[in-house]
Amino acid sequence: MIRAVKGTRDLLPPATGVWNHVEEVARKVFRVHHYQEIRTPLFEETLLFARGVGEETDIVTKEMYTFEDRDGASLTLRPEATASVIRAFIEHRLDQRAGLTRLYYLGPMFRRERPQKGRYRQFYQIGAEAIGSESPAVDAEIIELAVEVLSQAGLEDSQVLLNSVGCPECRGAYVSQLREALREVAASLCGDCQRRAQTNPLRVLDCKVPEDQPVIAALPSIVDRLCAQCTAHFDTVRRYLTDRGIAFELRPRLVRGLDYYMRTTFEIVHGALGAQNSVLGGGRYDGLAEALGSQVRAPGIGFSIGEDRLVMALEETQPGAHQPVLDVFIVPLGAPAFAEAARLARELRRRGAAVELSVEGRLKRALEVANKAGARHALILGENELAANRYALKNMATGEQESLSREQLLATFEPGT
Repeated sequence: MIRAVKGTRDLLPPATGVWNHVEEVARKVFRVHHYQEIRTPLFEETLLFARGVGEETDIVTKEMYTFEDRDGASLTLRPEATASVIRAFIEHRLDQRAGLTRLYYLGPMFRRERPQKGRYRQFYQIGAEAIGSESPAVDAEIIELAVEVLSQAGLEDSQVLLNSVGCPECRGAYVSQLREALREVAASLCGDCQRRAQTNPLRVLDCKVPEDQPVIAALPSIVDRLCAQCTAHFDTVRRYLTDRGIAFELRPRLVRGLDYYMRTTFEIVHGALGAQNSVLGGGRYDGLAEALGSQVRAPGIGFSIGEDRLVMALEETQPGAHQPVLDVFIVPLGAPAFAEAARLARELRRRGAAVELSVEGRLKRALEVANKAGARHALILGENELAANRYALKNMATGEQESLSREQLLATFEPGT
């Protein structure tokens, strides 16, 4: 038997109902905030991610799916979407549009991580990017947008974690202090952190190894070393969030796993996910467009939701919710009844009812199928119903059955009823 590749999975009904719910909510929230959808290719030139994400990040050094094309070009399945969005922003001259460019995306990403609960090698992200302004008001807007998507999806009691990683100027001085501090303790950290202490000390703060956390907690905090401009920016972001009634917790050692982040960084976590509790992460990337070849300065900020992890949290906190509903299971008894049932099914579907047309020839068996499918109603059409132009509608929950005219039946399933 050929099985799904390790780290991938099939998403099957009825579980896909939760996925559809999350994506429908996200599209609705993005629409009312005037974010428009962008769809980028699943694979890009490898250089895009090496330059955009960072050559010393775990993503680039260990996790990317990279292959050589027939013409010798190095291509990579996208491990994240922001670099692709900025590449498209530059390539299609979206910087020529007036005002802020607000974009969102949904789709699969690919990283060769160790598969575990909530983490897969093909995983799904929902994200948004606001490009064209370094105003702290945009930071507050994007965090509010992230909170709104999760809230409307039904995730309650999530927590916003907030930090600033400064700008290249003040971060450079902090990294020097951090490197100095790590010399004293690096030997007690995991192998990855010992390497990062030499190549990219800031990545040590992103370590998830439990045994390393007490050592990391004692390292210098970047918040105490921000320059005046970054301090003012971060203070304003926090004030705007407070004005909006968005609670947050300051996490001075919160960094993201990608090199392009600067100033505001944030995560949203939820207790239902266990130790690896992050459901969403994001931050500001003011220099990314220039690093990818833009001739125009294009500061930006965005976030990505781990859709797999959001769905998992919703399934933990709301088991059985958001499953697809079958409104009517039509049971035709005989060929003449089947023709009428097909016409009636079409009319009901056009009214928005979910309808399944039985192919079972026996009433008892058809009602068993309807019950297993979770149908709310069974509609029975036989010779007697056709002759009287009446329809037997059975409530599957109560067992009650009533005889309705065609007009009465259609009115029962009018939109909004």
